[in-house]
Amino acid sequence: MAAYGLTGEFLNLGGEPSDHRVVAAMSGGVDSSVVAAVLHRAGYQVVGMTLQLYDHGEAVHRKGACCAGQDIHDARRVAEAMGFAHYVLDYETRFREAVIEDFADTYLAGFTPIPCVRCNQSVKFADLLATSKQLGADCLVTGHYIQRTMNGNRPELRRAADAGKDQSYFLFATTEEQLDYLRFPLGHLNKDQTRELAAALGLIVAAKPDSQDICFVPDGDYASVVEKVRPGASRPGEIVHLDGRVMGQHEGVLRYTVGQRRGLGIATGEPLYVVRLDAEAAQVIVGPREALQVRKITLTDVNWIGDGDLSEADGLTVGIKVRSTRPPKPAVLEVGEDSVFVLLDAGEEGVAPGQACVFYSHPDHDRVLGGGWIRATG
Repeated sequence: MAAYGLTGEFLNLGGEPSDHRVVAAMSGGVDSSVVAAVLHRAGYQVVGMTLQLYDHGEAVHRKGACCAGQDIHDARRVAEAMGFAHYVLDYETRFREAVIEDFADTYLAGFTPIPCVRCNQSVKFADLLATSKQLGADCLVTGHYIQRTMNGNRPELRRAADAGKDQSYFLFATTEEQLDYLRFPLGHLNKDQTRELAAALGLIVAAKPDSQDICFVPDGDYASVVEKVRPGASRPGEIVHLDGRVMGQHEGVLRYTVGQRRGLGIATGEPLYVVRLDAEAAQVIVGPREALQVRKITLTDVNWIGDGDLSEADGLTVGIKVRSTRPPKPAVLEVGEDSVFVLLDAGEEGVAPGQACVFYSHPDHDRVLGGGWIRATG
């Protein structure tokens, strides 16, 4: 463990590890299991917590999803084998209201949601964090690949050392208050090193595959989940070209996302992409690829964890990511009284309302400065 920098002092809590109680959020996967096991081995008073987020019976046979029945079982077995306490908290109702229903309503409104961010905002870094404090824990630790560093007495959020596993896009909504209490021990490691630690500790999940899908979306079929949550809410309508031509019919805007090319169900002599969704008119607007280029993005619910107040960031050049898999691109923040805008140096394709726009320090793109939800593009 020491070879990877995971010694008894790596949480920066002061004193001896045995003086500190820490809550470890355990999904049942290899990352969170390694965090909990290493902390326990280092001498901390570890309390493992696993959230049951949706129907246990339906989840047991799901593969590639966190917090399902098998995952709860795996987390419990890791805790038992290592010898630390473990609890399962029933958050089904809270998760359904804050994440699943929001997911369905966002799709029906013609936006593209990111439920993993909503889960962090409303459940993991809110309810679970509050529960950890009630238990007298000194911090809440997770298996996320992101780094928390100190600048004097102030914590800062930075991208993971392993760019391929970096999860900063999904953690942009972490507030300063939450960051004071959170710890991310794996941020300086890569996945191979994490698995080596799991094997060295003898964890049963050492070779367990990573989660791939959104935990409550079987096989990536978003539409079926939305229709189950909001039966009858989806309306059929027209697929319309930017020039006004009606190209065909669709069964609901929730089945489309901005930037989509395949599966439009229309035959033309030119490649067409989904440019915009108009849920009110039940229209899917399509056009050529160049119509996807966006230079201005309007944001809402912006979280700022950079230096000073958000108002002081007006005119600041940052790197932004509008999709988790894309590298940051240069842009300028424009902070108004009621809105925040992002002005891109060069156009970006497939910017979908409902997704996140995450800010990074420029030009190194290392520090996470916050971000907001994309409300509109122009």
